Amino acid sequence: MHLDVLDLRNFYYRTQLGRAAQRAIRDQVTALWPDAKGQTVAGYGFAVPLLRPYLDSARRVIGLMPGPQGVMPWPAGGDNVSVLCEETAWPIDTGMVDRLVLLHGLEQSENPSALLDECWRVLGPGGRALFIVPNRSGLWSRSDKTPFGFGRPYSMSQLDAQLRKQNFAAERQQSALFVPPSSRRFWLRTAAMWERFGLRVSSVVAGGVLMLEVSKHIHAPQRPGLAATVRRPLRVLDALPKPAAEPA
Repeated sequence: MHLDVLDLRNFYYRTQLGRAAQRAIRDQVTALWPDAKGQTVAGYGFAVPLLRPYLDSARRVIGLMPGPQGVMPWPAGGDNVSVLCEETAWPIDTGMVDRLVLLHGLEQSENPSALLDECWRVLGPGGRALFIVPNRSGLWSRSDKTPFGFGRPYSMSQLDAQLRKQNFAAERQQSALFVPPSSRRFWLRTAAMWERFGLRVSSVVAGGVLMLEVSKHIHAPQRPGLAATVRRPLRVLDALPKPAAEPA
């Protein structure tokens, strides 16, 4: 089930809670990836709120939005970089992406394995992908007042296992959204404090989202026929007579 792009836009750009969530997650993304100079940065799902810091430095920024969700022009007041796409057929050449971030993408996918195959395809050598999903142990996944209350929430072990199965190697993990999903003024005014506190004790306090950075794992190529040769060793000496025992 995909949320509508208008609902996502309204949450992140027109509510105080959405702007606080955007800021908390984006701060962690830029902490992991402080610079993307000369790189191609892509986001899938509704990741455009996280891509703004890279508009000026990256070689190219692409906001991919799935068909069932819908698309909106972004960024406001600038040249549009967002594009509507099929969930498992992105208009990007193989190996062209250096940095890929998914927000409201994986947990809402109807075919997550095929989606991850597409992520693996577009990611280039040395590239990194960042998957951001609702934390099943956090408060945000239990409330349908925010986009994180929809789709399938994950534990870190579940997310890591699914990505490893699709030939991704885990690199770094992080959490965000330690403030409760409340629009009350107290929580909004102290949101930054809760994020700093949560990062220090993240092993004890559950954040609203999990963030797992992965790299593209490529198996070492095998020489054709080598395994078969090992399994069937040469029998060049089979035809020679066995030496007879000498008489006593």
